[in-house]
Amino acid sequence: MFLPIGDQPNPPEKAYVTWVLMAINILVFVVVTLPLLRVQPNPNDPLLLEYLHRLGVTSLRQAQVITAQISAYDLIVFQHGFKSAAPSVTTLFSSLFLHAGILHLAGNMLFLWIFGDNVEHRLGWLSFLVLYLFTGMMATLFFALFMQGSYTPLIGASGAISGVLGCYFVWFPQNKVKTFIFLFPFIMDSFYLPARLVLGVYLIVDNLLPFLFTQSGSGVAHGAHLGGFLAGGLVAYGFDHLPLLHRSRQLGRQHDGVAVVEHLNELIEQRQFAAAATAYFTLRDTEQRQQIPSLSLLQLAYSLYDSGDNDAALMIYRRFIAERARDAALDQAYFGAAKVLLRKRNRRTSAYHYFLAALDVTKNSTLAQAARQHLREIDSRSDIIR
Repeated sequence: MFLPIGDQPNPPEKAYVTWVLMAINILVFVVVTLPLLRVQPNPNDPLLLEYLHRLGVTSLRQAQVITAQISAYDLIVFQHGFKSAAPSVTTLFSSLFLHAGILHLAGNMLFLWIFGDNVEHRLGWLSFLVLYLFTGMMATLFFALFMQGSYTPLIGASGAISGVLGCYFVWFPQNKVKTFIFLFPFIMDSFYLPARLVLGVYLIVDNLLPFLFTQSGSGVAHGAHLGGFLAGGLVAYGFDHLPLLHRSRQLGRQHDGVAVVEHLNELIEQRQFAAAATAYFTLRDTEQRQQIPSLSLLQLAYSLYDSGDNDAALMIYRRFIAERARDAALDQAYFGAAKVLLRKRNRRTSAYHYFLAALDVTKNSTLAQAARQHLREIDSRSDIIR
């Protein structure tokens, strides 16, 4: 058994929406689920008749046996859970706040508590709430594609939480997840593992393989988990790349046909950085971009940072890191990207990782000292270990 029990680093601000969502789920369980689990359904409830009908009950004896085995909560689940054969906008959202039992609730809330705060900090409270509901909806609809015509209700927050995990996978690849490993009698201890390893196991071993190779009816909506995770990952990727892609295309349209590489190098030498940036963003080909000397490209990125054009500077630093992984100046690109991220709202955790990366690759004692100083400052303002 592999059970996540914490992560690091954590953002300095409180994750209020994460806590509110947890509170709502727990409150619904305490106020609705627990009391109704102990109550037998009313034999005269019209919903019971529909429930029995959808189960294919055809005799009074069958009806009596099934009614004796179910609770009033089963009817609530049937009414407010999402049914592929009878979809509705109301159940699309109400199903996200119902759970089958205490273990179902506890597992979902544990994952939301561990992974929700970083994603909420990255997005802001309102965008995080929209993400949670949107990916929950996408998870449910993805599940419905493979359960068409079914009246079996889908309930639980795991689809929405899987969306949060998808964002975490994209945005926090260097985070560590404290994981309790129970492989009796060999291993019974907790370890800090890379976030992408833990989430990769969740995605592939816990969900994709069972989804592909096990029969339906296990009681676990693996399809919803996959749909939520993919939706969250796509949202995170788009959130990072679409604004910069739009800017690049705008600049490219303004300067089609210009032989930019030589002209760009000349502009940098002449310290005409605004014009050089415009020329740089017309380049579509990696090989063309690599013809720009590394130090000149870093000089261009720093000039944009110095002038306050943070998005453009960050784009150049990130491209440098992606396209020049073995460059001797890679540490400067990591450090520069981290400095830009410190200026941006809710990006302190991302900056922390870039400073760590700069520290890992640098051989420059001055840069290493500066990176450590920034890490200490972030640590002093963050609840870095949970």
